Amino acid sequence: MGIIGWIIIGAIAGWLASMVTGNDKKMGAFANIIVGVIGGLIGGFIMSLLGGTGISGFNLWSLLVAFIGSLIVLWIFNKINK
Repeated sequence: MGIIGWIIIGAIAGWLASMVTGNDKKMGAFANIIVGVIGGLIGGFIMSLLGGTGISGFNLWSLLVAFIGSLIVLWIFNKINK
């Protein structure tokens, strides 16, 4: 998947995760993209440890993996900032 795909998936996953965790008001578009891309990396790593496939292209599965990873990133971020 190209860099544009990573940015789009990251932006959507980061935005959705920030809405779920209540961080949406504090974060902007750039922060959502960063959280989503890092979340995609973490989610892909976790999925590979579990025997599944991680980010496999521009599809719904990749969005789900990035979303789960983004939730983990924001959960850690919230724990550190409290």
